[in-house]
Formats: sequence, structure tokens, C-alpha cells
Amino acid sequence: MADSAPNVPEATEPTITPTQRRRAATAAALASSVEWYDYFVFGIAAALVFGKTFFPTTNAAAGVLASFATFAVGFLARPLGGIIAGSLGDKRGRKPVLVLAIALMGAATTLIGVLPTYDTIGIGAPILLVLLRLVQGVAVGAQWGGAMLLATEYAPPGKRGLYGSLVQLGVPIGVVLANTVFLVAAQVAPPSDFLTWAWRIPFLVGILVLGLAWYMHVKIDETPEYRRAAAKLAAEERGQAKSPLRDVLRNHKGTVLLAGGSFMVNTATFYILLNGVLDYTTRHLGMSRTTVLVATLLISTLQLAIIPLSAKLSDRIGRLKIYTFGAAGIALWAIPMFLLIDTASLPLLVVASFVGSMFLGIMYGPQAALFAELFTAEMRYTGASLGYQISAVVGGGLAPFIMVLLLETTGTSMSVSLYIIVLALISLGSIGLLARRAKRAAQPSSGSFDRAREAVGDQP
Repeated sequence: MADSAPNVPEATEPTITPTQRRRAATAAALASSVEWYDYFVFGIAAALVFGKTFFPTTNAAAGVLASFATFAVGFLARPLGGIIAGSLGDKRGRKPVLVLAIALMGAATTLIGVLPTYDTIGIGAPILLVLLRLVQGVAVGAQWGGAMLLATEYAPPGKRGLYGSLVQLGVPIGVVLANTVFLVAAQVAPPSDFLTWAWRIPFLVGILVLGLAWYMHVKIDETPEYRRAAAKLAAEERGQAKSPLRDVLRNHKGTVLLAGGSFMVNTATFYILLNGVLDYTTRHLGMSRTTVLVATLLISTLQLAIIPLSAKLSDRIGRLKIYTFGAAGIALWAIPMFLLIDTASLPLLVVASFVGSMFLGIMYGPQAALFAELFTAEMRYTGASLGYQISAVVGGGLAPFIMVLLLETTGTSMSVSLYIIVLALISLGSIGLLARRAKRAAQPSSGSFDRAREAVGDQP
């Protein structure tokens, strides 16, 4: 069977009330926000804490490399979470899998907050840290697809991009929350106590996530599109059982790989700005930890406006057009961005990071809707999750580690800029192939014009 983006109609379930839509969209945004908060506090701690408390060494760069390697381990586990959750979510429903993912993340994050350090239990400390990071990776790999589908499958006609962007808002909200709690922790404790106990506060907050999991379990209904597909799935299981994962890998693996490639530069640049630059500016350029965290916090709040605006625009002119503009912007800004950062000037750091984050936000906005529209309801959790997590592993997970390695090897930040440009070219190539597939499907002879418009988010 030829690999193509199948027909995905807009949700038109007449029994869904505006209140139900708002409740589902709010729950999806909250789920994404708290999940990413838990995930990002680890990244901040990897840049500031873990190299000294779990990987002590006389070489500061070696400690940071080991810490960022542990950070990357979570990304390696994300496809596993996507595969497990995708199969269960496509067969058993979006909501229960999302609730389980949130509870799993809350438990793992809280346990990191009480984990003994290397000085207390020796080699057991980094081993346990790696294991808990793996659990975090599985949880976030399972969460994104569920939250994204909870929002987009409840969306009214013509607003799938806007509803999907509510989940994407969880990324900057998670960054803001993580940076804020770390800043508060640094203020409530003397500098000498930050590495002994204050760094644990952001992780212990993770226990509150379990309350959100309970709320979603009690208050949120299953998505209308999944309910419409449930009878078909039940019939298949009574006859010949169908595996969503097998179907995706057999018939739509090209779409999965192109989806992952299209987002690769975004996720890599995001973690470079969030974690890599934090280490670089504080360790190499001598900038204040608090100052850099505040700058990151302020810049992330600006994305709260950019993401829904780009998503709303994608509902009108198409997802891939917005995607292309964002990826091209990242490529063009990669060199100027690090030239500004290298000045060690706070105002220029803010300008560099803000423009880079603006292009990231432009891509983030339509992403959830675009990935959802590439697959039918029966395989959407699996297909969209795999595409997203592939980009996370190859692009995001290794980005801070590769950045430190490039800086230590070449001695210049321009090597990091070139790394971003290469990833941008991969993303632009993937976007171009997705657009070409949609254009071919739109030919009158294919009888698939509506399907092609849906695949790129175009509106009649």
C-alpha cells in the first residue's frame, strides 16, 4: 500500500457542548504544562546541579557532559512511551492513557527530589537518577499524543490548529514554571545550601501533578472522534485484531519519518536555548545563573502569544506554510544568534534568544494539528506520537550534549550554529516532501483534493 496521509475529517459530533470542549481543552493544556514542567526541571538541574552532585569530577566539562548524557537518556525512552501509549490509546481510549502518563511523571519527578546524591550512596545515585529519567521519558512520550488528541479531537470545525496550540502552550508554560520555581528555590536558601537541598524543591512540587491526574479521570470524557471509532475497533478485535503500530510501520512509516524530520530543528534549538545556553553562559561566559534564568523566563512568556497566533493563522492559510517560515527563520538566525550570545551582554542575550524563540513558537503553533491530520483516528495516537518522539530523540535529546562537545572540541560557538543550520535543512527538506505528497494527492485524477487540503491544514 502506498504511504500517504489518509483522510481525517473534522470532528462534528453534535452532542458535544461548548462547556465540554472548553473543559477538555483546558485539561489538555494543564496536562501538557505540568508534564513539561516536570521534564524541564530535570534539564535545568542537569545544567546547574547534577554534574556536581551526581557526577563529581575534577573536570567541570566532563561532569556537565555526564549530566547532559543523563538528560538525553530520557529522550531515548520517549519513543517507547509513544509506542506503548499509542497502541493503548488507539485501542482503549485517549483519556486513561493520558491519566496514567501524568501520574507516572509525577511519581518519578517526586522521587528524584528525595534521591540521595553521590556523596551519600556512591555509584547507586547516578544509576537511580538514570532509571528515574527513563521513567520520565516514557511518561512524556506517552503524554504528548494523549494531550494533543484530547484537544484536537474536541475541536470544532475550522479550529483544530487553535485548539492544538493549547497543548503546545504547555512547553513555554512548563519552562516558565520550571525557571520560576528554581529561582524561588535559589532565593529561599543561602548559596551554600543550593546544592545540598534547595535544588530538590522544584522536583518535590511534582507530587501536585497527581491531583491533576485524579481530576482528569473523574471530570473529562473520552474524545468524540475516538468514541466514533470505538465500534469499528471492537468489531476488528472480535474478528481479526489490528495493531495500530503494525499498520503505521507497514503502511505509513514514510509519513512518520517525515513528520519527525520536519520538527527536528525546532526541538534541537529549543533545548540548546533552554539548557545548552544556560550552561554556556554561566560556565564559559561568566554570566549570573539567576540573570540567565530570569531572561529565559521572560522570553518563554512571549511564546504564550506567538504560539496561538501562528496556530490560528495555520487554520486559515495552511500548516506547512507556517512550518516552512519558522524553520527557515531558525536557519537564518543561527549564526547571528550566537554572535550576540558571545558578547556576554544580557540585553543582547535577550535579543538573541527572543528572536530564536519567536521562530520556535511559529513552528510550535500548528504542529499538534498538523501531526494529528496525518493519520486517521484508529492510528493517530501511535502515528503522531512516533513522529514527534523521533524528532525528540534525534534532535532534542542529544542537542545539549552535542553543543558541549562541539564547544569543547572546536572552541567556537559557530560550530553550534552550523549544527542548527544542518538540522534546519533536514527539516525544510522533510516539510517540502510532505507538501509534495499533499500536492500529488490534490490532483483531480486522485479524487483526494479534500484529503490533501486537510493534510496541510488548508481551509476551503
